[in-house]
Amino acid sequence: MGYNMRLVYVKLAITVLAIALAISAARCFTKYAGQTIGWSLRQRTSARRGAILAKVKAEDKDYRSNDRLSPKSDDEDWEKVESYVAGSAKNGDIGADDWEGVQRFNIHLHPPTIVFLYLQTRHYVLSSTYPHFTLLGQSLGSLILAYDAFSLLVPDIFVDTMGYAFTLALSKFFFAAVPTGAYVHYPTISTDMLGSLDKNFGQGLNAGTGKGWKGSMKRNYWHMFAWMYSWVGGNVDVVMTNSSWTQAHMRSLWGPNRVQRHKSSNVEVVFPPVAVEKLEQAIDISTESENKREKIILYIAQFRPEKNHALILRAFSAMLHSGNAGASNEAVKGARLVLIGSVRHSDDATRVYDLRLLAHELKIKEDVEFICDASWPEILDWLGKSWVGVNGMWNEHFGIGVVEYQAAGLVSVVNDSGGPKEDIVIEYDGGPTGFHAASVSDYAAGFSKALSLSGEETIAIRRRARSSAKRFTEEAFAKRWVVQMDRLVELQKGMPSHR
Repeated sequence: MGYNMRLVYVKLAITVLAIALAISAARCFTKYAGQTIGWSLRQRTSARRGAILAKVKAEDKDYRSNDRLSPKSDDEDWEKVESYVAGSAKNGDIGADDWEGVQRFNIHLHPPTIVFLYLQTRHYVLSSTYPHFTLLGQSLGSLILAYDAFSLLVPDIFVDTMGYAFTLALSKFFFAAVPTGAYVHYPTISTDMLGSLDKNFGQGLNAGTGKGWKGSMKRNYWHMFAWMYSWVGGNVDVVMTNSSWTQAHMRSLWGPNRVQRHKSSNVEVVFPPVAVEKLEQAIDISTESENKREKIILYIAQFRPEKNHALILRAFSAMLHSGNAGASNEAVKGARLVLIGSVRHSDDATRVYDLRLLAHELKIKEDVEFICDASWPEILDWLGKSWVGVNGMWNEHFGIGVVEYQAAGLVSVVNDSGGPKEDIVIEYDGGPTGFHAASVSDYAAGFSKALSLSGEETIAIRRRARSSAKRFTEEAFAKRWVVQMDRLVELQKGMPSHR
């Protein structure tokens, strides 16, 4: 019996050793395969890299020789901007639309150093491509998109700002020495999303969908995806987020795996740039300017489901019809709700139609105005004459629109969650900069309170909000962004060259 038991233990030990060796061999093979593919991509793209660098050098020399770097000649800087675009659009044309967007948002760049390379596989990351298992489909599709990009050019530093975290892991798989950075606007999955499946406490688009056998499958699928998302996040060298809310979630999701891989555990907040100074110059806050303001509650947001326009319509109706939401009838008399947003496709157009029907059902049709695809001058005009700015989305990751409200001097009524609550509409200089709300009654009360403030209180809260908004200027963003880019550059300097 003793001999047989020893034989069993020996066989067991041999089996365990064989499994360990197989796993180790598989890891070595996988690592070798990734490095081999990475080496092949470098060889295939080296000619393009050389051509791009030569082109940039020549055009930069020509640019400087023509003395076109003077800040006084900003308008002239765009005369030859089209010639600095490398690559071609889907139809083979030069991608001039990219520069039109840059000009629209008043972004100043040094054209010779900006190069566009166009990808042909974007459809793999569109949600419409995956009617089921959308999160996983888009994430795996992003790997195809990334391979498309690496097939055009292997980077020295790879930064993802679109939320395609799986591409960062692919970059490390192919190019272990290339530093990676992520600027996360919204986690692909979060603990709040997992919690939203609960029928009693859930909020958002998936509230209460975790019940039954389908709900159980969805819950397991989301937990599996959260594990995958956490694993790929452990490969990232530098992580930035756009708000404290996003930072907390990324620390929870990516932090443990980053520590295991000896990455920096710091996840830094880099608030997005907002044109605060431009709004300050365009819109005055004074006793005289109050006479130009109207009792308009303004909501600027894309007509997407998560923006929760229906909630705002119902709250506005409750304020108008209740008469006791914290203000006198006189204070809310003549108030209007203006909804401004872009319409991306037919689904958005249908959504606007449904919202118009809801306004009709709530008997507020005459007091609500829908403005689709407004130009910036139109938006600026509404910001200058409106009284209240509203945000209705649950767990908005940051809320650039809310910052614009504050910079324009509007009294903000925002959702009691996410970035608007934690970073933007906060106490400043000893007083509030707006109000928080979560339900129809909360919003109705917030609207009424904002409209019923005394003249002195209104100007004070407008000025505090504008001062608070200075934390989100383009200059503040640039300083924080450069610090994080410097970290990546230092990492890149310490890596061995592969050229």
